[in-house]
Amino acid sequence: MTIRRPLVPAATLALCFALAAFPAAGEDLMQIYREAQQADPALAAAKANWQATQEKAPQALAGLLPNVSATAGETFYNYDATVKSDPPLDITRNFHQITGAISASQPLYRYQNLVFYDQAKQQVTQADYVLGVAQQDLIVRVAATYFDVLLAQFNIELAESQKKAVSEQLAQAKRNFEVGVATITDTNEAQAKFDAIVAQEISTRNDYDNRITALRAIIGRYPKELKKLGGGYQPVPPEPNSADYWVDRALKENLNVRIAEANLEIARLEVDRAKGGHYPTLDLVGSYTAQGSNAAVTQTVASDQRTATVGLLLTVPIYQGGFVNSRVRETTSLLERSRQDVEGARRAALFLAQTGFSGVVSAAASVKAFEQAVVSAESALASNILGQEVGVRTSLDVLNVQQNVYSTRRDLAQAYFAYILGVLRLKSAVGTLTDADLEEINRRLKG
Repeated sequence: MTIRRPLVPAATLALCFALAAFPAAGEDLMQIYREAQQADPALAAAKANWQATQEKAPQALAGLLPNVSATAGETFYNYDATVKSDPPLDITRNFHQITGAISASQPLYRYQNLVFYDQAKQQVTQADYVLGVAQQDLIVRVAATYFDVLLAQFNIELAESQKKAVSEQLAQAKRNFEVGVATITDTNEAQAKFDAIVAQEISTRNDYDNRITALRAIIGRYPKELKKLGGGYQPVPPEPNSADYWVDRALKENLNVRIAEANLEIARLEVDRAKGGHYPTLDLVGSYTAQGSNAAVTQTVASDQRTATVGLLLTVPIYQGGFVNSRVRETTSLLERSRQDVEGARRAALFLAQTGFSGVVSAAASVKAFEQAVVSAESALASNILGQEVGVRTSLDVLNVQQNVYSTRRDLAQAYFAYILGVLRLKSAVGTLTDADLEEINRRLKG
């Protein structure tokens, strides 16, 4: 799914976002994202976990490869004995003995080790999906937080513009009251509107501070001014525009579904591994031992011995206290749990795809509707201002319509951001969200 340029520029939308533009060029979405890739603790932990999981395969493979060990030692002896004879005989020996040995074994048949290696390969594959989830989560978090900051800035701009307009209405109401062409009621109502907007402005600035803090938690520092969205393209429904298509893809390609399916396969292999406790093992074993000494207890001459052995070692389990049977029952129950986890992951993916698709379609339609609503609200405001000038509308009427203009502009901005985030979340639901999707949005930003 891509964001397309319209045949006709959305002038109203461009004007709406221009209200939030700051004069200085700021950081763009990709700059924030690249920094988040280096600074975000959640992604760093996921990468470390991925790296650790890569070692599962060589560790399991070690159980199928030869095991060789060497030993060496030197022993010093002091032998002192007295033979009770007539006369008594004293025997004293001081000698040392040196021993070296190499032993090796090669598994020929160890079913449990074979299964364990298959499990390790599944875990390595699964680790890719787990890391993918963390990467997609970071993309969505960065985009959501970035646009939360932009929306908070936009709300501040609206509050300031609204306060300025209401302040002018309040001043006019006071002048009209002083010359006797308006009642004190108009002045009080305008003052009440002004006070409410001041309170709202305080709230919007606090919300902005909170959004900036949330972005700081991701990149580890306070961001500079952020680039704003420019106009020039119109939100479109997903392509293809079919909920069934996105649901089907999510059931097959959602990363959490793939993680759960990998867990299911690992659990199935664990049952086989537990059953392997009943099977015999066969190893090829061999050793080479060398031993030398300069004397012995019974002799005073040096000796040197060499011994080499090779053979097969068959081990047949007969009875292990019921451990293996218990382990099989345990792993069978855990296998059933993994099956249910897969079903739960599929249902969650279905929900995300369905709501994601509906959210994108709804947001795209909302943008168009609010664009028209802004045009209508601005026309209504112009008409009410004219009506106030000719005496058929009061200042309260103008203030109410003016409030509707600002509310509609805010709703338009929210719908636009909801569309962008909806596109990202829908792609995440089907497991296809990548950096390229963020780069496409980033190209729409302006300083």
